[in-house]
Amino acid sequence: MPMQVNMLLHRHLNSPFTLPIPPRSSSASPRGPPARAHSARSAALGTWRRAPAEAAALPRKPPMAVGDTGTAVENQAAEAIQAFMPDARAYWVTSSLIAWNVSDQEASSVCLYASRGAALHLSPSNRGIQGYDSKVELQPEQAGLPESVTEKFPFISSYRAFRVPSSVDVASLVKCQLVVASFSADGKHTDVTGLQLPGVLDDMFAYTGPLGAVFSEEAVSLHLWAPTAQEVSVCFFDGPVGPVLETLQLKEFNGVWSITGPRDWENRYYLYEVDVYHPSKALVEQVLADDPYARGLSANGERTWLVDINCESMKPPSWDELADEKPKLDSFSDITIYELHIRDFSAHDSTVDCNSRGGFQAFTYQDSAGMQHLQKLSDAGLTHVHLLPSFHFAGVDDIKSNWKCVDECELAKFPPGSDMQQAAIAAIKEEDPYNWGYNPVLWGVPKGSYASNPDGPSRIIEYRQMVQALNRIGLRVVMDVVYNHLNSSGPFGITSVLDKIVPGYYVRRDIKGQIENSAAMNNTASEHFMVDRLIVDDLLNWAVNYKVDGFRFDLMGHIMKRTMMRAKYALQSLTRDAHGVDGSKIYLYGEGWDFGEVARNQRGINGSQLNMSGTGIGSFNDRMRDAINGGNPFGNPLQQGFTTGLFLQPNGFYQGNEADTRAALATYADHIQIGLAGNLRDYVLISHTGEAKKGSEIYTFDGLPVGYTSSPIETINYVSAHDNETLFDVISLKTLTNVSVDERCRINLLASSMMALSQGIPFFHAGDEILRSKSIDRDSYNSGDWFNKLDFSYETNNWGVGLPPSEKNEDNWPLIKPRLENPFFKPAKRHILAVLESFVDVLKIRYSSPLFRLSTASDTKQRVQFHNTGPSAIPGVIVMSIEDARNDSPQMAQLDANFSYVVVVFNVCPHEVSMDIPALASMALELHPVQVNSSDALVRQSAYEAATGRFTVPRRTASVFVEPRC
Repeated sequence: MPMQVNMLLHRHLNSPFTLPIPPRSSSASPRGPPARAHSARSAALGTWRRAPAEAAALPRKPPMAVGDTGTAVENQAAEAIQAFMPDARAYWVTSSLIAWNVSDQEASSVCLYASRGAALHLSPSNRGIQGYDSKVELQPEQAGLPESVTEKFPFISSYRAFRVPSSVDVASLVKCQLVVASFSADGKHTDVTGLQLPGVLDDMFAYTGPLGAVFSEEAVSLHLWAPTAQEVSVCFFDGPVGPVLETLQLKEFNGVWSITGPRDWENRYYLYEVDVYHPSKALVEQVLADDPYARGLSANGERTWLVDINCESMKPPSWDELADEKPKLDSFSDITIYELHIRDFSAHDSTVDCNSRGGFQAFTYQDSAGMQHLQKLSDAGLTHVHLLPSFHFAGVDDIKSNWKCVDECELAKFPPGSDMQQAAIAAIKEEDPYNWGYNPVLWGVPKGSYASNPDGPSRIIEYRQMVQALNRIGLRVVMDVVYNHLNSSGPFGITSVLDKIVPGYYVRRDIKGQIENSAAMNNTASEHFMVDRLIVDDLLNWAVNYKVDGFRFDLMGHIMKRTMMRAKYALQSLTRDAHGVDGSKIYLYGEGWDFGEVARNQRGINGSQLNMSGTGIGSFNDRMRDAINGGNPFGNPLQQGFTTGLFLQPNGFYQGNEADTRAALATYADHIQIGLAGNLRDYVLISHTGEAKKGSEIYTFDGLPVGYTSSPIETINYVSAHDNETLFDVISLKTLTNVSVDERCRINLLASSMMALSQGIPFFHAGDEILRSKSIDRDSYNSGDWFNKLDFSYETNNWGVGLPPSEKNEDNWPLIKPRLENPFFKPAKRHILAVLESFVDVLKIRYSSPLFRLSTASDTKQRVQFHNTGPSAIPGVIVMSIEDARNDSPQMAQLDANFSYVVVVFNVCPHEVSMDIPALASMALELHPVQVNSSDALVRQSAYEAATGRFTVPRRTASVFVEPRC
């Protein structure tokens, strides 16, 4: 074994590592930065620096572990090595074209320089570049950049084009340090910059063949896409922590490095050793990295496990028959989603064995409190459980013995408005078992911290058991996927994988070559062919190998629409006969926020809300959320909305005079009605001004169209999610402080009812139905089990467990503290049980009639109508009717065998409302049977008088009336 490999392995196995936390950029879905790694067992995957000629004479020693300071000699070497680190303002876009934003005046001539040993530097006499192995003169391309380039890279469409001679060996040059330099007519260089290579790599090395490990009866082959690598080897290890066994060199063909060996390679652990020029350091580095297509890992991803995921030993009993057990799903319009964090589900569930709490196995305890709760919701109609990230992410150590935990009994002794609880959580937040998981490292392997053993087969088998267990209680499983960014980049650190292997390719960079961080950090670039391919391949892995039933895309707007469509078609092509999966039942949705460098299609047509119309892919409807709650998650937390008291019960925060707030309430009503009608862009509503307007002609306060979908299945209607405060906490902040807890419970249920009874796909954050609180934490991504507690014994909703962590909440502590300390804000068990029972009733109502689940825009526009609209509308009341065929009417197909007409009245007023609706007079309407038998005494008081069309609805109540068929 070469000496440097020994040193790399020693460093990888033995030295501690830390990763700096970069500043978090603001985004539409803030969570805070990925947490630093903290395992005592973990170590940075090493690098070996190959210095250019200027540094070659300096003393060399084994590479330092991340965080080491090094010696003065090494610092001197680093200065020599990093003396020439140009930015990257030029783009090599095809094999024959380079784009550079340089003018004719400053560039009489342009040359490309390459150095395989990264020895480029500027001449001290201002005559250009020295240290190169090759120099190529580029010729201006008068025709400019072709359409194929400007379509892929629209943000550089105005750049000048320079032609690369056809005689140049491009495949060799992309493995080198590269710069282009411009020269004036007198031969002096005027500018120099590095190159961004994704365009030329896609043009020359786009690849559709096998990647990762491929098993046959007699052999195992490994395939790695690394066209810029100079050498690639594979290091095999003796187990997850043992020494190296052997190192074998791979062979390259057209950018793909591969090797074939005997079948007994199976179950070995390995890492790739890659020699590659890394532009972030201006050096040729020798790095150790996991396989990007890994299907198994050791703890913390320190090594890739060479596993045949299809072998029988990896499958729980009856796994191959699971397709036959999948819960029925006739249409995507039948979906209702429950968003759940795996650890939250069982971390505090005493009915689960202590060794299984917080992990995959907890879902296999069919009689646990949590599973019984999910069964109750499933029986009422819930169809899908959306699990927060469960792939391999950073921020939680896979080795449980390294975890630090607070003493919850001690924290419970502090007052409800104390700052002591959050201080205790903050002190160990990088070493506790909690993180939401939006810190992607490797997408294709289940997270080890959720498994009973992070090494070996446990994480694979137990993930499959989890899916199987949920399917068997009638719930399909949605996986939260995070393809928009990576936890880290560069040649250092165990949590950098993709950027080690093909530096600068997988990440999206700005026009100076710096990595874009608007999606949190290290934004990925799905506009690049192999990033797009990796995303689609990964989705197919989870769909086929884990039988996942749907995917929720984090920051979908940062992913290109083309990638989303390829993913949809690839998944829908899966069949039970060929793949053991019915791909037609796999649903896709995501966050379609349009911001950052991708906003307004600057990087190509992206997966934003407006762009996804007509695709059948869902996006979250923030218009309805903000109208119901008030304001937005980034405004003043006291801003009131439709359900939280705007105009009807002001909380003292000035939002305008009485006329202003009345108009704002009416505007919110318009937004909600469009949402109730599937957020359709072409649905026509009589707005509060009395004008008939399409959904796309009604605008938010920011000037965006409210309606943007082409089908009800393209809207995810929600009022709360893991991001931002829980529904109960939002209500507790925004409502008048002397509103009773009983009334806050009614508001909570009323907001949930608007989701459950809307056209489109309702989405609920786990615990909305049991008044879940996070003690008003607006961003609990790293707030530990204490603030994220879910209690399926219903004893507590977790209100008043201390001031939420200062990192994201301290500015609001003056608002939060008096509320947490007020005993009248805290619900009792009877409140929790009452809201749960009523929530179950609302789900039952949704699934009692297909009229609540219309699947097409034409059906919605034909059948759904709103009353109490226009300037004379009673404030705070929405009346929605849904019509079915009556008296064999030929113009409309019959959908419901039981009801011919449905009317829903949402009354958010703090008082009872009676109103005559002549258009709904003389009907045989009666209160829905579920509400007739409700334990809620108020809803039972709802009434309808046929003679006048008068509806009487109690305060803060959603009443449902139906016309039974004779």
